[in-house]
Amino acid sequence: MNGISKVLMIVGGIIFLIGFISQFIKIGKLPGDIIVKKENFTVYFPIMTSILLSVLLTTIFYLIGRYK
Repeated sequence: MNGISKVLMIVGGIIFLIGFISQFIKIGKLPGDIIVKKENFTVYFPIMTSILLSVLLTTIFYLIGRYK
């Protein structure tokens, strides 16, 4: 039981930090993101944002796995 609570606290801290940092860094409006605006609706395809987050998370998880 002790291990699960520690993991939940770490995950919660990471989510908190991501939310706090995202207030100051606007990564949802990168060049390459597609926005289609019509009269009654807007469609948003965050292609470059998804690629950037994927590369960043892959690097983080690789480093964590390597030094574990």
